[in-house]
Amino acid sequence: MENLQSIFSPESIAVIGASRKEGAVGREVFSNILKGGYTGKLFPVNPKTEDVLGVKCYPDIKSVPETVDLVVIVVPSPIIPKILNDCGQKGVKGVIIISAGFKEVGSKGVELEKEVINIVDKYGMVMVGPNCLGIINTDPSVSLNASFGKHMPSAGNISFISQSGALCTAILDYARSEGVGFSKFISFGNKAHLNEIDFVSYLNEDPQTKVILIYVEDLTDTREFMKVARSITAGGKPIIAIKSGRTSQGAKAALSHTGALAGADEIYDALFQQSGVIRVDSLEELFATASAFANSPVPGGRRIAIITNAGGPGVMATDASIKCGLELAKFEDSTVEELKKHLPKTASLNNPVDLIGDARHDKYEHAVNNVLKDKNVDGVIVLLTPQAMTDVEEIARVLVKAAKGGLKPVLCSFMGASDVSGGVEILESGNIPHYKFPEKAAKALGDMNSYREWGARPRTEVKSFSVDREKASQVLSRAKQEGRIFLPEIEVLKVLNAYGFPVLKSRLCTGSDECLKAACDVGYPVAMKIVSPDIIHKFETGGVILGLAEDLEVKKAYEEMMGNIRKNMPRAKIWGVNIQQMAEKGQEVILGARRDELFGPVVMFGVGGIYTEVIKDVAFGFAPLGSSGAIKMIKSVKMYKILAGARGQLPADISAIGENLMRLSQLIMDFDEVSELDINPLIVYPEGCKVVDARIITK
Repeated sequence: MENLQSIFSPESIAVIGASRKEGAVGREVFSNILKGGYTGKLFPVNPKTEDVLGVKCYPDIKSVPETVDLVVIVVPSPIIPKILNDCGQKGVKGVIIISAGFKEVGSKGVELEKEVINIVDKYGMVMVGPNCLGIINTDPSVSLNASFGKHMPSAGNISFISQSGALCTAILDYARSEGVGFSKFISFGNKAHLNEIDFVSYLNEDPQTKVILIYVEDLTDTREFMKVARSITAGGKPIIAIKSGRTSQGAKAALSHTGALAGADEIYDALFQQSGVIRVDSLEELFATASAFANSPVPGGRRIAIITNAGGPGVMATDASIKCGLELAKFEDSTVEELKKHLPKTASLNNPVDLIGDARHDKYEHAVNNVLKDKNVDGVIVLLTPQAMTDVEEIARVLVKAAKGGLKPVLCSFMGASDVSGGVEILESGNIPHYKFPEKAAKALGDMNSYREWGARPRTEVKSFSVDREKASQVLSRAKQEGRIFLPEIEVLKVLNAYGFPVLKSRLCTGSDECLKAACDVGYPVAMKIVSPDIIHKFETGGVILGLAEDLEVKKAYEEMMGNIRKNMPRAKIWGVNIQQMAEKGQEVILGARRDELFGPVVMFGVGGIYTEVIKDVAFGFAPLGSSGAIKMIKSVKMYKILAGARGQLPADISAIGENLMRLSQLIMDFDEVSELDINPLIVYPEGCKVVDARIITK
């Protein structure tokens, strides 16, 4: 990791482009550093003025009489290369380029940015930007606001990283209104040099940062980010991400189901999940979840208690909690007895605990303290609706006291606005996470529990299966030599057989007589499938006939199929037909793999059959895949409830699916030339499974 101390804790700073002109970015940046209480030495650099805000100005960086650790550059982009060379010769360690005019403006900007990177590398400097808002470090020993944001945020234990400078200004304003403080605030713009991986690595070592927030439009190195993020989250420091670009306006044409379904956003979901990163959908949710992590202990489990003075909000919180993967705790008998001693007879002592509308602070205090003592309770959500007899501020004080120093999270939702504002202020000053509505509290607590479960997940090594790699390689090499990117099913089955997949008996036949003999050898009933390097979608061309039970049907099917192909694909090169054993009925799933330009080899699992792309119930993972990762993929799809044995059906062989996912992972890791691979369907039984159809697309 780059040494970022020169960026975040410099002993001296020069602002090149510091200005006396009202409204100029150079003036705002210099003013923010000067008036923000920066503890080091500060030098304005501008050849056109003698001083900026009363501080002596220098014509260039070389004229500054002392060593400079950090340079903040706010000048037109064309002159920046010369300035950087001067900085390098001066011995500057870190650079923040706030100026725009680089790759975001087109080809000339791209070349200029490359030149800037070369200069920075030449002199061993580190650089933030270009085209960024800057950075902020609220540590009192530094107190640095090297940005053109309007206000210095208050200190806190949350750090925020953003690719968008414009978003940063809105975030700073929002955080100010909500009383959210930051440890570090980073806008990295074009990330030409330092990127999100460098910053999360730095923040992982920062003792003042408890939670890392990140807004990202794209990742520089997805595999490295996953590796670093996994290490950070496993170490106990949560990362919460908001990723723009959830929807796609258009996807590239794909030859496989996997290629069609593996959109960037779906794979980003998998990346975050496998890294332990919590992905949220909105800025409001980002800070709601961050507040919970920043101010509360992580729950020890998913069992929660809900305490309320109104039945409706209690039901709302219950529904939201269940939806977020939590469950209502079953109180110990001793807890119920203690609640009964001090609560009115009309109160509900079950979970949720309804204190009824006239509950004052003593009832809340008794309920919260006893529920927190219950060993079956992992966390508490406290709800309040303001009524005439409700002493809101006193209730807030007893909640702060009850939660202080505890090992279980207490999240609150005082519903309303002006009537509860005093209590909300007390909660927030006491570091109790507060949410305007119960659903938000449930979502935040659910995210915390998901983070805990990820950290507690079983670790498994990636298994290497004994396979015939040479046999598979020969098939792929032949296709390459013949200039084919599509492998007909008969070839794919050879590859899969070499890798230990449970393939059905098959035989390539070139005439009706061969078909009859093959059908007898394979065993009726059989399927007949066209084999052609030019026909990818066999069903659509009339190239599949199923359930052939006798010789006459086979002979008739062969003539029918040849007629279909002559009509629908007259120019297709026909190798023959595949006579294949018919699989018994079972659960149809799809296994897929794809070599993605951005993410590398990814693996897919989901609902199989002809409606795979319609239903879109799939999950993605990254190769190489361990057994726990494979099982997590299987369990994450909606179909899992059916596979696990719904409505009295025998459960499917989940371990067999997992093994085949891992074999698929090994296959795509072994062969760079494999671009896309589908096994669809893989039919799963209570014991074992069978590959029914498959395709491979090569580069």
